[in-house]
Amino acid sequence: MLRIKKLDIFISRQFGMLFIGTFFICQFVLMMQFLWRYVDELIGKGLSVEVMAQFFWYMSLILVPQALPLAILLSSLITFGNLGESSELTAIKAAGISLMQAFRSLIAITLIISGVSFYFQDVVAPSANMQFAQLLMSMKQKSPELEIPEGVFYDGIPNCNLYVQKKDLNSGMLYGIMIYRMTDSFEDAAIILADSGMLQSTAEKKHLVLTLHSGEWFENMKSSDVTGSANVPYRRETFISKKIVLDFDNGFNLADASSLSNNAKAKSISQISHDMDSISHEYDSIGRAFYKDARFMLLGSQKISRSDSMRIKKEVESGKFNVKKKFESLTADNKLRAVNNAMSTVQNNMNELQFKAMVTGDGDKLLRQHKIEAINKFTLALSCIIFFFIGAPLGAIIRKGGLGVPVIISVLVFIVYYIFDNTGYRMARGGMWAVWFGKSIATSVLTPLAIFFTYKANNDSVVFNIDAYKKVAAKLLGLRTKRSITRKTVIIETPDYEKDRQNIEQITKEIKQYATTHKLKSPPNFINVFFKYQPDHEMERIGELLESTIADLSNSKDRKVINCLNEYPVIMVKSHTRPFERKWLNITAAIIVPAGLFFFFRMWRFRLRLMRDLKKISETNKLMTDRLTEMKEEPTAR
Repeated sequence: MLRIKKLDIFISRQFGMLFIGTFFICQFVLMMQFLWRYVDELIGKGLSVEVMAQFFWYMSLILVPQALPLAILLSSLITFGNLGESSELTAIKAAGISLMQAFRSLIAITLIISGVSFYFQDVVAPSANMQFAQLLMSMKQKSPELEIPEGVFYDGIPNCNLYVQKKDLNSGMLYGIMIYRMTDSFEDAAIILADSGMLQSTAEKKHLVLTLHSGEWFENMKSSDVTGSANVPYRRETFISKKIVLDFDNGFNLADASSLSNNAKAKSISQISHDMDSISHEYDSIGRAFYKDARFMLLGSQKISRSDSMRIKKEVESGKFNVKKKFESLTADNKLRAVNNAMSTVQNNMNELQFKAMVTGDGDKLLRQHKIEAINKFTLALSCIIFFFIGAPLGAIIRKGGLGVPVIISVLVFIVYYIFDNTGYRMARGGMWAVWFGKSIATSVLTPLAIFFTYKANNDSVVFNIDAYKKVAAKLLGLRTKRSITRKTVIIETPDYEKDRQNIEQITKEIKQYATTHKLKSPPNFINVFFKYQPDHEMERIGELLESTIADLSNSKDRKVINCLNEYPVIMVKSHTRPFERKWLNITAAIIVPAGLFFFFRMWRFRLRLMRDLKKISETNKLMTDRLTEMKEEPTAR
């Protein structure tokens, strides 16, 4: 027991040092990948060191739960890879300690890390996400020359509304500019139109310089006559190039975070549960209000009783009330008026329903986002455990330490996890998949993989044996294998040539009889194959006799005999009778139509192959018999 305790300490120490290093590496890689998404928000803004430090600090806190599973995967793989490469894992197993016992201490550590990950996501990450979102929104508002949108009025500049039809992100040029300025009142309003222009900040970051090209300036002018009550209508100016200085304090100030109240990433489990109830109640109320409006719009204030509705239905079904006849009885003007009114009513109803669908769709999207974040807190914590049971067994199987093979395997596993997780997230967010299905698909795919690797490593089974997989594929597809018999240098038992010759002659007779009684060219009986299996003992006996004869003759020193042995095909004595050994598998394959058809034609193929093999065996038997007869006449040739 003391020995195992020391072993636990030893493995934990090895894992701990690697985990700390790999965690910071994974954190750095994720931060660099995350940084590319917001690089446009940082460049050219003149942000202070303090603001940049806050940005990277909140970013690192957000990415900690994502870095933990990857760090566990890589560190556990390297730990047991190093133990296997240095033969320490072999010594551990030789001491009677199973692989699961060696995992014991790391399983406990992984469970603790998983709990820390969940706590981090539920307590620390929400606050970090809120601060990061507020900081990012403030960065976007800091330099309006980079954030002016296309096709809408931008009011980020005081006393000015700016409209840009198109902008060039590479050169910074703005096209199709419209500016509406107003200082004190409508009397000072000015409208500026320009073909193109550029907006830049001054050196002291207190003003914006707007350079305009090919435009016009329309401005209301106050009357210089104090006694006069009328204003000069307007002033019009046409310009080729003009610069306008706009007051703008470019200092960094945190934006109002009230618009981020619906950010699900900035909430804990309890907050998400509470807000989901509030959102559901709010949108249920909106839905009931929409229903009342639609009922009033279609039916009016008059309530229709059930008897009246049934009476109208009977009249329509009986033909007493014919809409077509009523319409045909109208005049041409009334027909046109009726059609126009109907089309107008339908169009209005469609527009209103589309608007209501958009409102309710926003509510559904908001609910899905909250559900996604709630499930994500559990799946990320669970992924720590799954990644350990993938990395540790793989390390014990491949027995390669360092940063070469483990890094490649870790990246491949993480890519698979990321693809499934990101796909599930997008499908769940869009409403194409259920939220629980979309967020659990990644763990559902990797959990069987973790169980498989753990089972293989614990039982010392070979996972990456290519030859084993080739044999399975060859058996499934019915690929042919060739004999490879060579002359032996030392022969202990000399072949009984006379007995072997008699066996070959007997095999030839039985093959002819078998070919006569069995019609191998015809397709197999579907019922007998899948439901009423009948074993082919005759072919099994022929195969056993042939293999025993070949095994005896393989001890011969004669080159012609060895060459003839290599000409014998390897026959499958059972594949032409049934797909599987077990009856329930055959029945299942027959019920599943595509699989049943595949195995049916596969067996037909085996029957045709057996027919050709039997023909080849007969031809080879003749050659072998002739050679054995020659050797009998020349005893010295042996």
